[in-house]
Amino acid sequence: MPASQTSRRGFLASLGGMAAVVGSTRLRADDRPRVTNPRATDGDERFEPNWDERLTISVGQKSGDLIGSDDKVLQAAVDYVARLGGGTVKVLPGIYTLRNAVFLPSRIRLQGSGAESVITKIASGQIELADDSDWYDQEITLRQAGDFRVGDGVVLQAKNPHDGSSTVIKRTLVARSGNRFKLDDGLRKNLWLDGKPTCSSLFPLLTSEYTADVVIENLTLDGNRENNANFNGNYGGCVFLQDCNRYTLRSVTARNYNGDGISFQICHDVVVENCHSHDNADLGVHPGSGSQRPLIRNNRLERNNLGLFWCWGVKYGLAEGNRIDGNRSYGISIGHCDTDNVMRNNEITNSGKVGILFRDDARGRDFWANRNIVENNRIINSGGDDGVAIDITGQTKDVRIAGNEIREQRAPMNRVAIRIGEKAGTITLVENTIEGFASEVIDQRTA
Repeated sequence: MPASQTSRRGFLASLGGMAAVVGSTRLRADDRPRVTNPRATDGDERFEPNWDERLTISVGQKSGDLIGSDDKVLQAAVDYVARLGGGTVKVLPGIYTLRNAVFLPSRIRLQGSGAESVITKIASGQIELADDSDWYDQEITLRQAGDFRVGDGVVLQAKNPHDGSSTVIKRTLVARSGNRFKLDDGLRKNLWLDGKPTCSSLFPLLTSEYTADVVIENLTLDGNRENNANFNGNYGGCVFLQDCNRYTLRSVTARNYNGDGISFQICHDVVVENCHSHDNADLGVHPGSGSQRPLIRNNRLERNNLGLFWCWGVKYGLAEGNRIDGNRSYGISIGHCDTDNVMRNNEITNSGKVGILFRDDARGRDFWANRNIVENNRIINSGGDDGVAIDITGQTKDVRIAGNEIREQRAPMNRVAIRIGEKAGTITLVENTIEGFASEVIDQRTA
């Protein structure tokens, strides 16, 4: 064998040996040592010691670290705590009336005194714009100033002059000269007079964008519904969150909002537990588009238009132990790409139309609420004379409905316990108890 080949083989063999040694000492990700005694390290937000004490300040109307009864004092409190790395703001008993939303920063706990700590809002007003504003402007001109003040939260609404769609812009008024107001941020959309633009004093009570690790608990939020115009749940609510992570709402009452009680959009790992969302014009709890892993547990969702609304692309969520009663249309609605969720041990009663609706959100090849589980729920008295307890529409598939108690305590009339649409895929029914209906199961796939 030529010396050159011997040398080459020896060289390759030595490389293989080196690779074996390196491979034997390389750590996989799950082999890294556990963090058992974390220290506060600059820039490391993943691991933090469990400090015995963090900053706590109180807000009250007659006593407390900060005194007041509006959004300004609440905003000052949460901003102060956040500036020092996080902590608790205690809202002492009283009625706090807002002219703007309270914007929540990261790493705070907002803690009230239950029914005695009430956050509400002013009556809404609306005035038309008197001049065109372009997308790059940061100001508007109103036909008259009305009751608008510097610091107010507003929503600017118009018909888009280019395609006829709705334009909705949330802003704060930060300066004024007569009827001319500066905004806290640029418009980024055109508000031209031919789109009939208006300015309204509508806003969420509590809101945030791009924040994380917040707890809201033991508060009563009242939307003053009878004195406010409707505000779409994709923009407002008693609580409205956008692009946030790891929020917990615990023992919060969200009531009387002319819109949604609790709404969160593209927010992940949100927990809503032991809350009472009731008498809102639209949705009780609205896990919004793209929200991953919501946990909705042990709440009361009563007398809203709809109790629990899974929006678009809500995945890997759990709704359990909820009392969903007297909602005017649906107890639960689930649809567009809402997959891999579990609804169990809920009590869904007296729904105006349907107890649980699987929507036909037919906008693409596979846009239905697939791979969901409905188990061990009590679904009682759903809809009118032709009401349906569980209605599965569109091309919904791979749904398991098991161990549910489905009862109609009124006359059977034309009521149906479970209706499966003609285009639905695999739907598994296991050991459900059904009583009192004209039809227990209508399977239109085999009709």
